[in-house]
Amino acid sequence: MKIEEAVNIDDLRRLARRRLPRIAFDFIEGGVEDEHCIAANEESFSRHRLVPRYMVDIARRDQSAALFGQSFASPFGIAPTGLAALFRADADLILARAAAAANIPFIMSGASTASIEAAAEVAPAHTWYQLYAARDRKISADMIRRARDANLSTLVLTVDVPVSSKRERNVRNGFELPLKLKWSKSLEALMHPLWIADYLRRGIPRFDNWAPYAAPGASAKEIAAFVARQIPCSVTWRDLEEFRRLWPRRLVIKGIMHPDDAVEAARIGVDGIMVSNHGGRQLDQAPAALEVLPAICAAVGDKLTVMLDSGVRRGGDILTALCLGARFVFVGRATLYGTAAGGFCGAQKAIDILRKEIDLVMGQIGCPSLEGIGPGFLLQPDAPALRTTERAEPDSAALLEPLRLADKGAR
Repeated sequence: MKIEEAVNIDDLRRLARRRLPRIAFDFIEGGVEDEHCIAANEESFSRHRLVPRYMVDIARRDQSAALFGQSFASPFGIAPTGLAALFRADADLILARAAAAANIPFIMSGASTASIEAAAEVAPAHTWYQLYAARDRKISADMIRRARDANLSTLVLTVDVPVSSKRERNVRNGFELPLKLKWSKSLEALMHPLWIADYLRRGIPRFDNWAPYAAPGASAKEIAAFVARQIPCSVTWRDLEEFRRLWPRRLVIKGIMHPDDAVEAARIGVDGIMVSNHGGRQLDQAPAALEVLPAICAAVGDKLTVMLDSGVRRGGDILTALCLGARFVFVGRATLYGTAAGGFCGAQKAIDILRKEIDLVMGQIGCPSLEGIGPGFLLQPDAPALRTTERAEPDSAALLEPLRLADKGAR
């Protein structure tokens, strides 16, 4: 199969798997421990049903969406994916270019190998920057300054990596930088000659964003070791208040999973939150992001913008999240599969697949514009009858009750 023949995101996944050695593909594909959280993310979408409304004029359909005052061509963007250049040379900048070409936002990972400045040059109106707080907060403050000086519109503070997680695929594969393949892994890697040739030609990806803070003249390996000493680390509400003071533009918190945390973020003055369990890569016992989305939306109302990532594989998934209250959705693995498999063309293909699926589902459910999307298109899993569009929204107290009961049990 060629890139242009891919029909869905899973086709791109298979193409990426064919090109990458197992040690690299498993880094993309894998989660934490038994990978229950990854499965829960995907299953959470399958539990929802979109109810079609026919006799609606859907001859012209518009999936454009506004986010933070900017109009985007689709209601999804590219989530931050670390070490992308390990899978395809210059992958971070490829993703930035693809996002700009498609008019969707791109969040540059705090574990990217390109620099903030390079991404801002490639896609100035579409690049956001994900901040992984460093143990040395002076480094974090300087990264915020650089993002500000690069005129980026949005800073995304990721808070769901307080400690390293037990990603067992990586442990078994001996994944580390620079890659040190065991004899058995080396033999398997030789079955992927295009990737091997590319890796040997360019060497270990270099963390350009972190290079200014490492020792002068540090090698790529030494910079990677420096990054490992700086992250992960925990972020407190006091840190958030300081970052809010330092960053004058839009601030988004990524990794919120509890309504109370969303409310506190709104109190501090955050502009948006991203409901996310890090794609199932941090806590295997965590709920699916989609499961907690309605309660979080009910808790914060219109105090800030609520977005979602984790588990999205189809255009219909994106529409489901919008029906449940998300204003925007971000995808990570989907566009990374495309980039790993086919570079810029692969990234474009992933975006195009999702965009066409959104268009078809919008037409099928009788929703010509996203202005009309909402819970009225959803079949409630436990309800004996469909909710009408005129019926009142769910009571926020009822949505929050299960989490409150869990809190009481913890005490």
